[in-house]
Amino acid sequence: MPIRTQSPFAYRKAGIPKAEEEEVEKGRTYLRRTDLRAAYARFHMPKFPPRNSKVLLRSSAHETCCIHYRLPIATHSELHQAYSPSRARLTILRTPWTFNEFIVAHDSLHVTQTWQGNTASGSWIVQKFGGTSIGKFAVNIVEDIIRASLDQHKVVVVCSARSSYSKAEGTTNRLLRAAREAEKQGTKNYEKIVSVIREDHIAAAKGCVKSPDIVEVLIQDINNECNTLLGLLAALQTVEEITTKSEDKIISTGEKLSCRFVAALLRDRGVDSEYVDLAKIIPCKIHGGLSQNFYQDVAKLLADRIRLCGDRVPVVTGYFGVVPGGLLSRVGRGYTDLCAALAAVGLKADELQVWKEVDGIFTADPRKVPTARLLPTITPAEAAELTFYGSEVIHPFTMEQVIRARIPIRIKNVMNPRGKGTIIFPDSAAELDYAVPGHEPNLFRTRSSSLLSQHQRPKRPTAVTIKRQILVMNIHSNKRSLSHGFFAKIFSTLDKWRLSVDLIATSEVHVSMALHSDSAILEGNVDANQLKILDHDLHGAIAELREHGTVDIIPHMAILSLVGRQMKNMIGIAGKMFSTLGENNVNIEMISQGASEINISCVIEERDADRAINILHTNLFQFLE
Repeated sequence: MPIRTQSPFAYRKAGIPKAEEEEVEKGRTYLRRTDLRAAYARFHMPKFPPRNSKVLLRSSAHETCCIHYRLPIATHSELHQAYSPSRARLTILRTPWTFNEFIVAHDSLHVTQTWQGNTASGSWIVQKFGGTSIGKFAVNIVEDIIRASLDQHKVVVVCSARSSYSKAEGTTNRLLRAAREAEKQGTKNYEKIVSVIREDHIAAAKGCVKSPDIVEVLIQDINNECNTLLGLLAALQTVEEITTKSEDKIISTGEKLSCRFVAALLRDRGVDSEYVDLAKIIPCKIHGGLSQNFYQDVAKLLADRIRLCGDRVPVVTGYFGVVPGGLLSRVGRGYTDLCAALAAVGLKADELQVWKEVDGIFTADPRKVPTARLLPTITPAEAAELTFYGSEVIHPFTMEQVIRARIPIRIKNVMNPRGKGTIIFPDSAAELDYAVPGHEPNLFRTRSSSLLSQHQRPKRPTAVTIKRQILVMNIHSNKRSLSHGFFAKIFSTLDKWRLSVDLIATSEVHVSMALHSDSAILEGNVDANQLKILDHDLHGAIAELREHGTVDIIPHMAILSLVGRQMKNMIGIAGKMFSTLGENNVNIEMISQGASEINISCVIEERDADRAINILHTNLFQFLE
């Protein structure tokens, strides 16, 4: 196939035998290897093509040669910076190349490669990839998802921090541990943690990126980011204080390393990409908190910055700068989802795609429940409840922003890109109001049959989910009066020690709460009553709560939840749920219903979690169909 240019001055000749290198055929001159060596020296190429490369034809009229070989030459960092397609100096060199074909124009000293980019005439889509997906399937993501999407859409890539094996051993958790170690005086343990992060990313670079030149530049970038992090941690150890702002900067290193890795891998595979650091996207100090106006302003800033990339594919860090109260504290670890949502809103994207390692949202965890089925659609309210109670669908702030803009969210599988996944979108205007806070609520609400007749009564719940690593805390007041003061003291103590409550049950003088933690907060033998509290905040809260009453804790629990639209209208569903658990010897510690229209939850022992979720799925999903 000829290379198409405005002037047909170069032609492709595949597999030229070595013996024909100096022959002339039909007026076309083959370049001798000595000529190629001279050309390479003249253009400061990083390497000469290997002996098994395919030498193409030269047009003597234009002093132009065309080379085709296996290793990219223009991906060398200096050449890429100077000669990427968007910087072509001659119109005749703008051409729809096929992969790994290069044009060397002697008269313009111009080198160019077969780049893909955001050249499609279609609309925008935003693709957000989780840390474990990037850690395990980075090559698949680049080759099968991002590159394939460029044929029809303009693509924005948003990356979480890498996790090579599991979220618990991911970069973000390591960075948090490094921050805690930096608070301790007289120790340099944080340096060891940063060294592990550095080695993990360098190993990923060497294992996935083929071009030695791209690997070299990427390793230099990794070292620069890690050295900057070490300097920050050392400074924080000197001042003996870590603020929310400095904690955010520490955590942001994970997204920076991940995005540099993905951007380099895209260039290695022929996609013209640009690493986009959003750390300074917010121009000045913001007053007034994280209001909707703030999110709208950030969405516009994100869109403006992304459009500056031109035809290059932007690879965007999930961390988008300093915000009031700290991004990690105010939004949580799902701020990368929020960044992707704001980018989608600012660009008016057709779709926000959240890529995970499952085919979408199921009626239960398919790894634990073999009979679980994929849900083609789900409402934002249901998705928010499933996320909160253990399914990790998507951050609720994310849904709020994109649903306001009427942008659908699609959950897809990095291991099955052709699958349709699950779409999150409201079914009606009423559900949109429910999904987006800030609408005018009805002060009084009836539950008459006329209300129920407006909706089709659901036959079964949408999904069942489990949230593990739950600790139940019981507080019994040492006074018999003034319960409102007792509750106020309890909740102010929890707020002071930054403890979040998942479920709560109260009486006049008794409070039971279920708390969750991703990291270990206890150690020891519970049966021998030898438990030791590891978490500093939990230890401080318990000490303060004992001033108001007796405190006891029950570890190793789990929250089991049924989720579905209008659960309160499913007559008998709560009785069926609890009787089914009782018949199968699953003991219930706490029950919660009423806080949400679409959720019934109970606390059970963690050792019964897998058995309980299978029991409910069999009896309340398959049985009712």
